[in-house]
Amino acid sequence: MKDFNKETENRILEISKNQRLNQITAEFMRESTLPKYSYTFSWLSRPIIQYPQDIVAVQELIWQIRPDLIIETGIAHGGSLVLSASMLALLDMCDAIATGQMIDPKVSHRRVLGIDIDIRKHNQIALEAHPMYSRIQMIEGSSIEPNIIAQVHSIASNYQKILVCLDSNHTHAHVLAELEAYAPLTSIGSYCIVFDTVIEDLPDEMFPDRPWGKGNNPKTAVWEFLKTHSEFEIDKTIQHKLLITVAPDGFLKRRY
Repeated sequence: MKDFNKETENRILEISKNQRLNQITAEFMRESTLPKYSYTFSWLSRPIIQYPQDIVAVQELIWQIRPDLIIETGIAHGGSLVLSASMLALLDMCDAIATGQMIDPKVSHRRVLGIDIDIRKHNQIALEAHPMYSRIQMIEGSSIEPNIIAQVHSIASNYQKILVCLDSNHTHAHVLAELEAYAPLTSIGSYCIVFDTVIEDLPDEMFPDRPWGKGNNPKTAVWEFLKTHSEFEIDKTIQHKLLITVAPDGFLKRRY
């Protein structure tokens, strides 16, 4: 495996230098955005609204980090919550095999915490009926309101390994506020993933009915945040490997 991993590192480096391949994938991102390509996928029956490459990246990071808590802003249909919960269930299962002790999901310490300003009733009902729901907790309210931030920090204080995913309102101001509020909860060696940074790389006319666009989006918020938070760095190897991702410059690894 050591040789294979080294070969993989070299492949990723070569891919990052392949201008033609990167041009093609950038074109694909532009052409696939308007027809809402990412809306065609689901995870364990719940719409996930993510590109398959980003789904793979998230599961790789969860397996690598083995978090106790995953914090997600933005719930929508709940597919991402179910993805995270199912990965945590796999971690529990592997721990059970290793120790010879079965873990009841209702008492497992591993949880997914989702925050959304509007948890629609039909989505809530579907999630509450889902087999993974015992590992999911949801809070309704703006992710940048002080009382919501306080609730999340209170819950997070009971956990050691934390992964953070930000995917709600995509304006610069909102994402920057989320970063200031939740990125510090990221455990050392873990990640704060900021989705939809790709908005900065897409034509501005793609978002005529949205409050975000070029110069006002998650990527500009990441760049601003990193000016005063050297404990985080962009892990570009992930976007170089994925090629197709909505989160270029959005995989932030906490170094210390």
